[in-house]
Amino acid sequence: MTAAAWEIISGDGPLIAAAIHDGNAVRPNKKPLLALSDAARLTEQDPCTAFWATIAATRVVGKRSRFEFDLNRPREKAVYLHPADSWGLKVWHSELPSELVEESLRMYDEFYAEVEELIEALIVQHGHILIYDLHTYNHRRKGPYAEHDDAELNPEVNVGTGTMDRQRWANVVDRFLMDLREHDYLGRHLDVRENVKFFGGHFAKWIHQRFPEQVCVLSIEFKKFFMDEWTGGVDELQSTAIKSALAGTIAGVLSELKRL
Repeated sequence: MTAAAWEIISGDGPLIAAAIHDGNAVRPNKKPLLALSDAARLTEQDPCTAFWATIAATRVVGKRSRFEFDLNRPREKAVYLHPADSWGLKVWHSELPSELVEESLRMYDEFYAEVEELIEALIVQHGHILIYDLHTYNHRRKGPYAEHDDAELNPEVNVGTGTMDRQRWANVVDRFLMDLREHDYLGRHLDVRENVKFFGGHFAKWIHQRFPEQVCVLSIEFKKFFMDEWTGGVDELQSTAIKSALAGTIAGVLSELKRL
């Protein structure tokens, strides 16, 4: 069961790349109850993040849809039960049986236990850990042919640092922001800003609460400018360029991490 719900790959170094919203699968006993199609679920998920996560030797990748259970929300909100929980979308044809909710929550607990074990092991090895918490977000919510949302309020890259002790991790965060902004992205520079659209979700908050002195989580949200959020079509050139941009930040941030 666990292997199909997420994948944790352990490698060398103090960097973890997480793509906890990459998956779109739903377990068979829940699939008939879904009111949302695969395409509708994909609109709210984070395609390409597992691909980007391959920049790190250690990776945490979600394989299940966030509509089955959301690993970036608190436990009591992890299963979407009402449209208010899920951007107004009706997820289930009827009320979800309590045994299926509990099954999802058991898996949620198991995921967090495994992540905690992974982090503790890496802290023993390296002292300090850095996590790239990779996500994407929509910017055409009014419809497939509507104007894009205001670019001033929707940067191409939003780096969420609102759940950490920002002062403690200032050199790491500032180096990441600088290097990503200065990267040559297909002949231009990305619009990279901090805490404009998102401040970091439960995954980052949970880690920072448990390991405030040892772990820095950068919650990195890419606006879906590299794809069509309504059809799911991806511009492979841009997706690969994003991966290269992220990879280009690693040496700098790890050098700052070593100075702590």
